[in-house]
Amino acid sequence: MNKRYQALAARVLSRFGDQLTRVESTCGELTYELAREDLVATAQALRNEDGLQFDTLIDLCGIDYLTWGQAEWQTKDATGTGFSRAAQRETVLPEISDTFEPRRFAVVYHLTSVSRNHRIRLRVFTGPDNPPIVPSIVEVWNSANWYEREAFDLFGILFEGHPDLRRILTDYGFIGYPFRKDFPLIGNVEVKYDLTEGRVVYQPVSIEPRTLVPRIIRDDSRYASGQADEAADG
Repeated sequence: MNKRYQALAARVLSRFGDQLTRVESTCGELTYELAREDLVATAQALRNEDGLQFDTLIDLCGIDYLTWGQAEWQTKDATGTGFSRAAQRETVLPEISDTFEPRRFAVVYHLTSVSRNHRIRLRVFTGPDNPPIVPSIVEVWNSANWYEREAFDLFGILFEGHPDLRRILTDYGFIGYPFRKDFPLIGNVEVKYDLTEGRVVYQPVSIEPRTLVPRIIRDDSRYASGQADEAADG
């Protein structure tokens, strides 16, 4: 982390203390976690106070941490990154309880100070409430308006105080929230134009979920120890 961001981190620590919890980053970025009840007051301070002046919200997104950190396929020969498509995922049952895991859903805010050329990231977990809910920050940064609608549409996260919280990407009457980890990849219904009725209709999904990539790893002699270097030299 360069000296400018070290100074910014010190300024944030001095101003907010334990109210913001530093999240370690491998790329030198400043990320902080805070309680949802502190979000609006913290956002106003980050925007208005000298030495901070984060005047622009450049992005806001939802996150679903369901199954976070769980290996898709236990193997010593391949990584989850390399062969995740071949994993046969177990079915995740839809949420039917009155609450969620407290750290399942989160909202992440990316802030920029144009005048000071600083960037910072905030993360707020929604807690156990079902539906998940956090305060709206539209009155702090107006650009949050469509971002919050997007997070609501895709994750089902409610933003208390939003002036017009409606779906923004999915169709009218869409069922479910497509970016949740327990949402079926094939969806719940499919849409087609019915020639007989002369209109667009919804019907049950007609395709079956299947694994498109076989769970087979074959040894490749080109990558055997020492042979790859010999081939490169030749």
